[in-house]
Amino acid sequence: MTTSPLSAQFQAQADLFLRALHDWEQQLANLSWQDLAGPARDGQVVVLSVDMINGFCHEGALSSPRVEGIIPAVVDVFEGAYEAGVRQFILAQDAHTPDATEFAQFPPHCVRGTSEADNIPELARLPFADLYTTVQKNSLSGFHGTGLAGWLEEQRDLQAAIIVGDCTDLCIYQMAMHLKLYANAHNLPLRVIVPANAVQTYDTPVAAAQQLGILPHDGDVLNLIFLYHMALNGIEVVRNIQR
Repeated sequence: MTTSPLSAQFQAQADLFLRALHDWEQQLANLSWQDLAGPARDGQVVVLSVDMINGFCHEGALSSPRVEGIIPAVVDVFEGAYEAGVRQFILAQDAHTPDATEFAQFPPHCVRGTSEADNIPELARLPFADLYTTVQKNSLSGFHGTGLAGWLEEQRDLQAAIIVGDCTDLCIYQMAMHLKLYANAHNLPLRVIVPANAVQTYDTPVAAAQQLGILPHDGDVLNLIFLYHMALNGIEVVRNIQR
């Protein structure tokens, strides 16, 4: 089959853009907890963990080795935050109703009351786990149908929100964009920070998707594109947060 000029031009543009994305990712800066020490001690920093539960890491239809692979980085963020003085940890987690509408787009997962909806043990066993506030959600958004919208209204002094978990292009993106848009709308100097090493998404290659009759989802490409898109919107995407 002959490739049309338009398709060839699109391919060339896409290749150029993907190379630029790769170069951008390679140049991501590190952040240090020392940079956040003042606001952390003053109670002005929050860590928001999204969907670090068994159903995305250890068991069930949507568990993924890619997401499981970020567990050490997520634990490191929690420990580094606590050492820096952070005492506010919010865990926004899927806890779906058995008849969740979302199951039309994704296989049934993380049903409320099942082990899939439980915290991963790697976070549950941290010695400061009693500080966690768990927010159950029934959609990709941690703010719709939960109490987080009311919590955010009370956080006008918040200086930094650090987001970790999964999936980069779904729940992480929704969380980060909601916080950034809220801060912009109210002219608040809130830093929304996403450490790239502590977020991830799933992968469904084109060939596998064709066999299953579903839409493909290239984890590497979409993870990078959505990190970049968050950066375009003023969210601080960093390589990691060093202790």
